[in-house]
Amino acid sequence: MTEWTERDIPDQSGRVAVVTGANSGLGLVTATELARSGAHVVMAVRREGAGAREAAEIRRALPDVRIETRQLDLASLESVRAFAKGMNDDFPAIDLLVNNAGVLHLGPARTTGDGFETHFGVNTLGHFALTGLLLGNLSRAEAPRVVSISSTSHRIARLDFDDLMSRNNFKPRRAYARSKLACTVYGLELHRRLEKAGSPVLSVVAHPGICRTNLSPRAFEDQWAISRAVDRATQRAFASVHEGARSQLHAATAPGVRGGQFYGPSGFKEMRGPVATTEPAPQAADPASGKKLWAAAEELTGISYP
Repeated sequence: MTEWTERDIPDQSGRVAVVTGANSGLGLVTATELARSGAHVVMAVRREGAGAREAAEIRRALPDVRIETRQLDLASLESVRAFAKGMNDDFPAIDLLVNNAGVLHLGPARTTGDGFETHFGVNTLGHFALTGLLLGNLSRAEAPRVVSISSTSHRIARLDFDDLMSRNNFKPRRAYARSKLACTVYGLELHRRLEKAGSPVLSVVAHPGICRTNLSPRAFEDQWAISRAVDRATQRAFASVHEGARSQLHAATAPGVRGGQFYGPSGFKEMRGPVATTEPAPQAADPASGKKLWAAAEELTGISYP
């Protein structure tokens, strides 16, 4: 079978796509390829200036694309609400939401402005809130999709529903892995709920394998020498960011994708290789875990889905 690449993305003309964390790494590749394929892309970024610079570069390379930047800080529910309101006011239908943004902090525990542990607050709760607030407009589109981004690290994590904020014995990599497990649990539970409601929206999950993004180097952003060493090591060992983005681009655009599917690289330990369907960790696929996480997310964010 021929390997699927970004060249196989169907024409996206007339579709509106929102990509969170779109100013770098996987998000930037995803936004660029969707725009190249004809979509009107909204780059949802925490630092609007950085997003605007990248959007300008995309326009220089692809003069006819439709792409814009809007400020979104997933660490702030107030910012999530403001972004969603602007999108819902300006676009009667949204075709695609790629919940790509993520943080990895290797250091002391940190909290968001809403008091959530940062990994869980940004990677999971921020996207839970955003999706819920955009779901009405998503449901008005033709063949809409929500793509949640997981990680290979979700397989080594366990969700402790008595300590979702990792207050007991905080370890940053474990907190990150838990947040990515929660993203996977969420994406699959969203599928079950959408399917039960008869919604046209597909919820799909994807992971990039292990690739050369700026996520790990930025975790050491206060320690320049370590950050540079991590960057050099990943450049040698792992797949390119363009390869890594293929799983989420496939989940977002490929014909035949069904709700509840999980995509990732098909090579050794799913670290790299052609895109294929894969199996999530047992807790990620457990409906009981999905119900527990959903109830907790609704209570923490104050957002209930329509």
